[in-house]
Amino acid sequence: MKQIVAIIFGLGLIGNALLFVPQALAVWRKKSSEGISLVTFGGFNILQALGVVHGLYQNDWSLVIGLGASFVTCGTVTGLTILYRGRERKLAKQAAG
Repeated sequence: MKQIVAIIFGLGLIGNALLFVPQALAVWRKKSSEGISLVTFGGFNILQALGVVHGLYQNDWSLVIGLGASFVTCGTVTGLTILYRGRERKLAKQAAG
């Protein structure tokens, strides 16, 4: 039973990772960071990274793989947001000056 719960938990974490994909695709397609909170996504990334480290220390590969996948997909949203915010600021400066 313990192994079954661990497998279901791991699949749930992969599902969690997949939930960030539509957001990453939306940001990428719009080429805009509008409506994205860097505080929120940065916080998610920190928690996921800590979860991966904890999973490594505990030898819990469900945590390592699941939160590692979430870190990648959430990190994609975070990275695209930073990229497009930089571009948006650059364009705003060019328009102003």
